[in-house]
Amino acid sequence: MESVLIVDDDLDLCTVLSEDLKEIGYDTSFVTAADKALDFVIENPDTDLILLDLKMPGKDGLQFLRELRDKQFETKVIVLTAYADVRSAIDSARYGASDFISKPYDLDELIITMRRVLQKEEHEN
Repeated sequence: MESVLIVDDDLDLCTVLSEDLKEIGYDTSFVTAADKALDFVIENPDTDLILLDLKMPGKDGLQFLRELRDKQFETKVIVLTAYADVRSAIDSARYGASDFISKPYDLDELIITMRRVLQKEEHEN
């Protein structure tokens, strides 16, 4: 079972998305702050995928991405944000995000993207 960490300051979104993903077979966890996300990944380095919001109080998603890569974690990341613009997409890719999806998201599109990113990882290993 593939593990997914949801990082978003919107607790309702975390709860709903986590339940939706559990229903189709993912092992999900969520945190509501980037600082907590880094701690989670350090404690759970086998996390397969992170769904990451960019705009959060305190440390934002881009800072988290930079720290994740600086610590050489290779966990796949899909940015899921309401603040979708070209600059954010470019910055996210530069810091290692595998894909970028705008909120409000379409669950089917998100699942297809997740499967593609995770399958790409399997082919790389």
